[in-house]
Amino acid sequence: MTHVSMPADLRHVAERAKGFMPSNEGQALFETAYTYGSLGPICEIGTYCGKSAIYLGAAARQVGSVVFTVDHHRGSEEIQPGWAHHDPTLMDPRFGKMDSLPFFRAAIAKAGLEEEVIAVVGRSETVARYWNTRLAMLFIDGGHSEGPVTSDYEGWAPHVMVGGALVFHDIYPDPADGGQAPLRVFERALASGDFKEVAAEGSLRVLQRVGFSA
Repeated sequence: MTHVSMPADLRHVAERAKGFMPSNEGQALFETAYTYGSLGPICEIGTYCGKSAIYLGAAARQVGSVVFTVDHHRGSEEIQPGWAHHDPTLMDPRFGKMDSLPFFRAAIAKAGLEEEVIAVVGRSETVARYWNTRLAMLFIDGGHSEGPVTSDYEGWAPHVMVGGALVFHDIYPDPADGGQAPLRVFERALASGDFKEVAAEGSLRVLQRVGFSA
């Protein structure tokens, strides 16, 4: 991995945006995007309010890449009403549904990254079905139950180019620390033989498609 500091102004915006990405993991995400972004576009599955997209977009700007971030913006299971991570300020009273899209747009505008970060609004599995562009980096951080993580991996991992990166968030070897679905899919990716682990920071895991050394 390339060790490079994220610009202080963008790091400041990222750290204050709504989201669940610790700053050390955000820096690692930035470094990963910086390392692989020059090979092609970056794709994030699970936008929420744009926190991680700022880390990705900051790197994309420096290496001349772009970030596509895919989300239906109605919230994953764990942030719905009655769940531990629910944020009532994201509820749209007109429809009785979550809507994180306005918060994402405000965060990206505040960061000045509207040219580098492109929102794709829709269900991950639907977008994946019609996606045809090779990816230099794929970051899976959408729904964290078994179905969504599996679907994101199966739908998007085949698009990662040889030498590109597949990145998972919320990998917890100890069940006491968090859900196990992302860990199981991460282990499946390793067992496939298509990827090798090249970096880890907190709950972030970076895999590289076999055949290239970054």
